Amino acid sequence: MPQIKVGLIGAGGIAEAHLKGYRAHAARIGVTAVADADAQVAAERAGAIGATPYTDYRRMLEDEELDAVDICLPHHLHRDAIVAAAEAGKHILCEKPLCLTAEEAADVKAAVSAAGVTLMCAHNQLFLPAVAEAKKLLEAGAIGTVYEVRTTDSFYNDFDPSTMGWRASSATSGGGELIDTGYHPTYLLLHLAGGTPVEATAMLSRHRLTFMEGEDSAQVLVRFDNGVVGQLATSWAYQPAASTERFSAVGELGALHSDGNSITLRLRAGDVTTIELEPVDTFVAEIGHFADSLLGRTRPLHTEEEGIAVLGILLAAYEGERTKTIAPVLSL
Repeated sequence: MPQIKVGLIGAGGIAEAHLKGYRAHAARIGVTAVADADAQVAAERAGAIGATPYTDYRRMLEDEELDAVDICLPHHLHRDAIVAAAEAGKHILCEKPLCLTAEEAADVKAAVSAAGVTLMCAHNQLFLPAVAEAKKLLEAGAIGTVYEVRTTDSFYNDFDPSTMGWRASSATSGGGELIDTGYHPTYLLLHLAGGTPVEATAMLSRHRLTFMEGEDSAQVLVRFDNGVVGQLATSWAYQPAASTERFSAVGELGALHSDGNSITLRLRAGDVTTIELEPVDTFVAEIGHFADSLLGRTRPLHTEEEGIAVLGILLAAYEGERTKTIAPVLSL
């Protein structure tokens, strides 16, 4: 048996990427029970990994000797699963977004705090070696005081009305593309900016996936309390231009930019350095970090604190677009 026994809540889609991580770290952490509302999906996923299937995660929490849960549910179900797991005394790994509203965020924060459990946000792109290297360079002052950070996550998505499922509805997704794929460049922006977000606005578009209730593309501006201004672009409608950086930062001494696999540091003094980095499976790294955090009793890279900060940016961005203003990021 693994040192850490995990119950998987939600066995579709993204769960397979997580399971690859558990297989890579099998001696330390593993899934011993699977809950999914679809009995066939639960049975097939559990059978493939030698776990016990459930159709009700609350029953799984009662019956199984688990140390933690991994929540891979549709967005609108996250809050209830987090609260139930915390009340059962289980540590939590939760896919993005953490939850959907300020009220849900308050419930999550209260439940995790009262139970004293660890919650880690499954922000897998933080485990890109280029992101870790950029964070190290920024914190070391490689470009001096940071003025601007940009992040991008756009791709041509072939969703259609028959395949999009719950993501087509704002009630179940929480909005549109911005709170889904757009969550990735938002948490990267937060991570690299190094401050607390204070205000934001957005321009949202429905360029191509017109059957969605929400947007298929977004551009967002964010101001942080340390003076950094962040910009992000995200879309399911199109591939970005070939010259578009995955992320970049500009400061008083120069700038850095990355395509996700390498970093180029260009200083105003004239020095240019390119750092090539070996790619990793970010989900494998994410699961390993979750195991390390629980076994070592250390703080995960992003907890509910950062998950709520990201949600605060997105809620302010949506409000800014709705009211055609720059909206405050509320302290959730």
